[in-house]
Amino acid sequence: MDPGAVRAAGLLVPLLVGIALWFWKMPGRREGAAALLGGLWNAASLVVVHAAARRFGWWRYDAAGGLFLGMPVDLYLGWAVLWGPVAVLGLARLPLAAVMAIMAALDVVLMPLGHPVIRLGERWLGGEIVALVVALLPSQLLARWTAEDRRLGARVLMQAVLFVTLVLGVLPALILDLTGTPLRLPRLSAPLVSIALQLLALDAALGLSALQEFYARGAGTPLPYDPPRQLVTSGLYRYVRNPMQVSMSILFVGAGLLLASWWVSAAGLVAAAYSAGLASWNEDEDLRARFGSDWTEYRRAVRAWWPRFSPYARPQGRIYVATSCRPCWSVGEWLLKRKPVALDVLPAETHPERDLERITYECDGAPSPESGVAAFARALEHVNFGLALAGALLRLPVVRGVVQLLVDSSGGGPRAIPRTTHRG
Repeated sequence: MDPGAVRAAGLLVPLLVGIALWFWKMPGRREGAAALLGGLWNAASLVVVHAAARRFGWWRYDAAGGLFLGMPVDLYLGWAVLWGPVAVLGLARLPLAAVMAIMAALDVVLMPLGHPVIRLGERWLGGEIVALVVALLPSQLLARWTAEDRRLGARVLMQAVLFVTLVLGVLPALILDLTGTPLRLPRLSAPLVSIALQLLALDAALGLSALQEFYARGAGTPLPYDPPRQLVTSGLYRYVRNPMQVSMSILFVGAGLLLASWWVSAAGLVAAAYSAGLASWNEDEDLRARFGSDWTEYRRAVRAWWPRFSPYARPQGRIYVATSCRPCWSVGEWLLKRKPVALDVLPAETHPERDLERITYECDGAPSPESGVAAFARALEHVNFGLALAGALLRLPVVRGVVQLLVDSSGGGPRAIPRTTHRG
C-alpha cells in the first residue's frame, strides 16, 4: 500500500469512527470521562509499548516526517483513539473478553496491512500480547469502572499511574522531540543530579498524597467529571487549595531545568497559568454550586497556590493517646506543646465507644478512624505547614506500612488500653 494512504487511514478511520460514536451515543458526564481516560491511558502506555518494540524487535516504523520518538504520530494517535474512545463507546455493552478478542483480531489483520510503514518482526505477535495487557486491558477497566462509578480505590491508583507517566515521561519526551532538544542531563556533578531527582520525587509524592486525600476524604478523583462528593479541606488542603496543580507545575519546571529544556519548564508555567485562570473560574462555579457557603468560607481562608503556615480550622480532629503508657502519652504532650489547631488531644482510656489498642485519630466527616503511624501523621497536619508535609508523606501507603513496621519492631506495637469511662 501507499505509505501516505496507510498513515492517513491509520488516523482518519479511528478518528471519524470515534466522532460518529460520540454524536450517536451522546455520552453523559461519566461516560465521556470514561472515553477520555481510555484514550489517555493508551496514549501513555503505547509509548512504553513502542519503546519495548524497538528494544525487542517486535516491529519498527519506516517513515519520515511527523514522528514522535520514531513513531508516526498519525498511527500513534489513531491507535490510542481506536483502543480508547472507539472501544469504550462502541463496545461498552460487550464482555471485556469479547472486546479484547475483537481488538486483537483487528490488529492481527491491520498490522500486516500497514506495510511498508510498519515493518513486523518475527515475534510481533508477542509484542501484540504485551500491548493488549499493558494498554488495552487497563484502559478498558479504568473506563468501565469510571462509567459505572465502581472500584474507586483502583480508579484513583490508575489515575495516579497515568498522571506520573504523562507528566514525568510522555509530555517531556514530546516537548523535547518537537523542539529538537536531545535527551541529556545537565553538566552537574552526580551528587547534585541525585539531590535534584530526590527533590522532584518528593514533590511528586506530595502530589500523590493530595490525590490520596481526594479518595480518602472526598470519595472521588481529581477528574472534573468524576469529582469528590465532599469538600476536601484536610491533609495538604488545609494549607493550599490546589496542591496537585502546584506539584505538577513544580515537576514540569524542575524537569525542564534538569533536562536543560526551557520549553519543558515553560509547559509548567503554562499549566499553572491555565489552572489559575480558566480552570479556576469553572472550578469556583462548580464548587460554589455543590458546597455553597462551606466552599466560600474555605476559598476565603486558603490561598490557591501559596500555602498558609497555620492550618485551616475545619474539619475538627481528635487524637486519643493512652495516658497509662508513658511513651505513648509523651507523644500527646509533644503535640500539646505545639498548640495544634482544630485538634483535641484526649486520653485513649476515655474513648466513648470502644477499647483502643493504638494511638487513634478521628475527624469530623472522615469515613473511618486511623491508628498508629497514620494517626500521628494526621495529627501533624494540625500543627503547621512543615509538619503537615511530613505527615502527608507518612500517610502514603508504602511509607506508612514500612514506618509502622519499624515502630512495632521497636516496642511501639499495639497494646490493650481498657476504657475507664461508663460502658452503658
